[in-house]
Amino acid sequence: MTSEGLQLQERPPSTRSSILKEESTSEAYSKDLPKPNGVPGKKLGFWKRLGAEDGNETQRAMQSRHLVMIAIGGTIGTGIFLSAGSAVALAGPGSALLSYFVVGLFVYTVVITLGEMSSMYPVSGAFSVFGTRFVSPALGFTLGWNYWLQCELTAAAVILQFWTQALQTWHWALIIIVPIFALQLIHVKVYGESEYWFAMIKVVMIVVFIIVGLIFDWGGVKGHPGPGLSNFHDGQAFIGGFAAFAQTFVYAFFSFGGIELVAVAAGESAKPYKSVFRAIKATFFRIILFYILTILTIGLCINHADDTLLTAAFDSDVVASPITVVFVRAGFGAAAHVVNAVLLTAVLSATNSCFYASSRMLLSLARAGDAPRVFGWVNSRGVPEILMGLAFAFLTFLTTIWGEGIVFTWLLNINGISALLVWTSIGFISIRFRQAYQSQGLSLADLPYRQPFYPLLPIGVIILGTLMFIAQGYAAVRQQPFEPRNVVATYIGVALYVVLYNGYSIYERFFLLKTAHFVPKSEVDFETDAVWGPGEGDAVRARDRKEYEEKVIVEEHPSWTRARSWIKERVN
Repeated sequence: MTSEGLQLQERPPSTRSSILKEESTSEAYSKDLPKPNGVPGKKLGFWKRLGAEDGNETQRAMQSRHLVMIAIGGTIGTGIFLSAGSAVALAGPGSALLSYFVVGLFVYTVVITLGEMSSMYPVSGAFSVFGTRFVSPALGFTLGWNYWLQCELTAAAVILQFWTQALQTWHWALIIIVPIFALQLIHVKVYGESEYWFAMIKVVMIVVFIIVGLIFDWGGVKGHPGPGLSNFHDGQAFIGGFAAFAQTFVYAFFSFGGIELVAVAAGESAKPYKSVFRAIKATFFRIILFYILTILTIGLCINHADDTLLTAAFDSDVVASPITVVFVRAGFGAAAHVVNAVLLTAVLSATNSCFYASSRMLLSLARAGDAPRVFGWVNSRGVPEILMGLAFAFLTFLTTIWGEGIVFTWLLNINGISALLVWTSIGFISIRFRQAYQSQGLSLADLPYRQPFYPLLPIGVIILGTLMFIAQGYAAVRQQPFEPRNVVATYIGVALYVVLYNGYSIYERFFLLKTAHFVPKSEVDFETDAVWGPGEGDAVRARDRKEYEEKVIVEEHPSWTRARSWIKERVN
């Protein structure tokens, strides 16, 4: 492991340059952006033959549309298709709706605060790099490894929910993981394009579900009377009290997991200073469409006492999926086959995104000296080493000897609390970023995107995260019958966080002999990986607008444009 100071000395001068160059094309803009996690190194024989070298870099090949669609539906897997109904069954439709609203508000503020930093410093390590640079190396190390593990376990949890009696769980692991692994090896543009269409399928499915569900609930389907608002009457909206309400958070965390992927993908985006802002706006519609309206539709159409709500989550029965149940009750009996196909797409998509995020985070950790150097190697197509992720994913499925349901419950809890810790930490990083940025006399006008209402949003992230953290423990203690293992399962992710943070702090103090734990505000690096230098943002935006206007003219008047180009060539 190396300190941030040593890491900066190893970086090539090109990473400290801005995109304000002489070239005026959009291709030149993206080429001038700092290379993601660029570190020079010598070529190594064995890996050179495989196309992987220490000096290769990931490539900025994802377009704005890729990033926007990833923000809308990139990491949505089985959570919304199978687990969402469990929240309704556990605490009633009103509590489930409120739970998803609170978590949705929380994660949207996280995305906004994270987007402010990612649009200016688009690196694949995202909040791990920000933690190291703006707060302390111990925080960056902790967030990086915590998030890597979270991505791997999320992929396992998603696949564990998608299995049938006809095949063993490890069969599904082979069927799903191996093709995704092969897809990841090709190019980041392949990932972006595949996620674009995977997400599009899920978006269309959810939109159709909401429309059909609401029409059915309002009695608009002939021969199939809808329940109307009956599921919210007679005390059915809120059942089980606060403890049941708090327990629904874990399902919301699982469903919302990966919403921060936009910041990780910004490291390979062609124009992050524009695309990150668009992705943030898309995230708002994702929360409203995929979660709030979906939970509302499920709660309106299916009573909390309906056995199918729990059958879908814990027996992985797609026929019992709330989405399938609503379609069938509305008179679309063949919907199970369609939902099954879309669910397989969702699993492939979520696994694809998890592998992408884990490999980029591991790459960032290796480039920072916080992981073995081999994981920092990238092949000639800009794809980092992902064998460790593949191996860990398969090892996870060995735990199914204790039963898929038990393992899934533990994975659900670990993922939930790990995601909550990462999201809450981003609030602290955002505050420290702004404080250090302004203490060095830098202008906020240089930021491509500025979060509104600062410092209310990061403070709100910290407060909401802390309250939900406490509520999780309260729910585990009050759960009947009381079992100590429920408390352990709830907070096992905290133990990992504490061990990583304290372990690095001890290493830093006694082996690196560093006396300052936090990075002094005056020494925070605001040059490396910046999309432009101080005062250059307006010029870049102006050139972008000019390029866009010229493109519009070409599209509207192609003949005149060709004639003008011909005259210009002859005159010059």
